[in-house]
Amino acid sequence: MNSTTTSLRLDLSRLQTRMLIADEWRDASDGGTLAVYNPATGQEIARVPEATDADVDAAVQAAKAALRSPSWRDMLPAARERLVHNLASLLEQHAEEFAEIETLNQGMLRGVAQAVDVGASVQWLRYMAGWATKIQGDALDISFDLPPGTKYQALLKRQPVGVVGAIVPWNFPLMLAIWKIAPALACGCTVVLKPAPETPLTALRLAELALQVGFPAGVLNVVVGGSTAGAALVRHPDVNKITFTGSTKVGIWIGQQCASTVKRVALELGGKSPVVVLDDCDPEMAATGASSAIFFNQGQVCTAGSRLYVQKKQFDRVLDRVGTVARKAVLGPGSDPTTQIGPLVSQRHREKVMQLVDTGLKEGAELVAGGAAPDRSGYFVQPTVFANTTGHALTLTREEVFGPVLLAQPYDDLEDVVREANDTIYGLGASVWTSNISKALRMAERLDAGTVWINSHNVVDPNMPFGGFKQSGIGREHGRSAIDAYTETKAVCIAY
Repeated sequence: MNSTTTSLRLDLSRLQTRMLIADEWRDASDGGTLAVYNPATGQEIARVPEATDADVDAAVQAAKAALRSPSWRDMLPAARERLVHNLASLLEQHAEEFAEIETLNQGMLRGVAQAVDVGASVQWLRYMAGWATKIQGDALDISFDLPPGTKYQALLKRQPVGVVGAIVPWNFPLMLAIWKIAPALACGCTVVLKPAPETPLTALRLAELALQVGFPAGVLNVVVGGSTAGAALVRHPDVNKITFTGSTKVGIWIGQQCASTVKRVALELGGKSPVVVLDDCDPEMAATGASSAIFFNQGQVCTAGSRLYVQKKQFDRVLDRVGTVARKAVLGPGSDPTTQIGPLVSQRHREKVMQLVDTGLKEGAELVAGGAAPDRSGYFVQPTVFANTTGHALTLTREEVFGPVLLAQPYDDLEDVVREANDTIYGLGASVWTSNISKALRMAERLDAGTVWINSHNVVDPNMPFGGFKQSGIGREHGRSAIDAYTETKAVCIAY
């Protein structure tokens, strides 16, 4: 075992590597497996089943049976609330273990894994648990009077949407799974979770905890696989809703498939988020904020601030500071407390990022810092900063890189920057950096984004709806929006 893994206390032989269907841990029906790697070294750390169509069908049937089972269907809301709270408490007890798994499997910095991927997951579970006892209906007066003398009233009820197929990406494997699992369970749905094939280990460990706290068999199922398993889940006739976080290209395909059978669907997709620095912002504050917006989690964030717009008189000062941050950043494994930039998740993803970096160079972007993949084991890319002062259209302006690559551009006035910031197919996030709250709020109104941060970036909360405009997705997660997303509204009309 290499030095990176020996610095962790995980016993890899004890990790759960089989799929959970109902209450059984299974291998793939055809014996197929997928390799799981440590991104910091490129070494294989586990093998997991590669689910077949038959495996996905078995998981969906288990979820469908659980949905109809009295043990889950008739469970009191307060009992569901307790189960989700208990899962949060058990996850918190095992927080260090989960953070170590995530660092080893995904490559994220240990502190990020502990505070964000695991810590936020506990917070989301507890927040969503409370909604189980707060799902409300309504009473409606009806203006219908036949036959004469008859009165009517309607009751508006919310009930679970049904079997949910949840497909999550690899950038925050545990947290993004919880974003879908927690509200679905609070509402009384059942779930078939498909984690990304690169990062399945925390999902499988979470499934162990769910059984341990007493969720009935089939309420939470986990199948592992790539596009074949995902397609089988999306197309399955007994799945009532698909919730997907991932690329816009895949999301469009999923939306098309769901439309063919009018299946409920929620999509949280790509982004190309602008960071807009106004002329009154302190350059140091702007540079620190812009650096964090793009380099957090190695830029593998759907709302990563990959386009930086700075008013001309501040541009050189801010760019110089951001470039310095990039050049001084320490690359290394997430288990090393001195590391500031960890590896990307896979060799394939590193190649994609480097292709876009090379495209930027070929198209004439000015390289300020980085621009290379270090010659070392693991899937590392230097934090990279480009400047585009010519106004020429660049691929890096349009395409999501999903890596630590920033394109900085100057602007003259606010009309220019609003137009440029909105000139994209995406609309997930944006941030404005200024000491003038009036300008900030006016900018926030005009930016096409599901979330606009002011003097911050990448801040999420379970009480704040999250989702995108345009091709960044359909629907919202978190808060009351999440409850609406996992329930159907039923009107019950009463004559008396």
